[in-house]
Amino acid sequence: MSTDRSYIQANQAEMRRLRELVDGLDDDRLATPVDARWTVAAVLAHMAFWDYRIVTMLDRWGPDGSGRPPTYEEEAVDWINDANKPIFLAMPPRIAAQTALDAAEAADGAVAAMSGELLEKNDALGLIINP
Repeated sequence: MSTDRSYIQANQAEMRRLRELVDGLDDDRLATPVDARWTVAAVLAHMAFWDYRIVTMLDRWGPDGSGRPPTYEEEAVDWINDANKPIFLAMPPRIAAQTALDAAEAADGAVAAMSGELLEKNDALGLIINP
């Protein structure tokens, strides 16, 4: 069975968009509030957290899927976000932005490296890792 890897090109396009966004924002713009007391930089750090989660989960799962499969608990998302928010807001804006870029690259690389077998296992689990 052929595995659809169109997500790799889509991720590359979104990475270019993210890099253009980050490169176009100065520190004042990164510190701009958005909503619920989040800033642009904190939102980028928040994205980095979830991207690094993907990297960590895939690392634990292993390249052949023989390790611990990832889990996702919808009810945990809010408290995880709330617990991390003060950390994200404390980060210097430029560091938060660079961390988002680094995390996105790491996550894109990790999902691009998923074997067909691992993609099938992930699909069977309901796309716990969203490539």
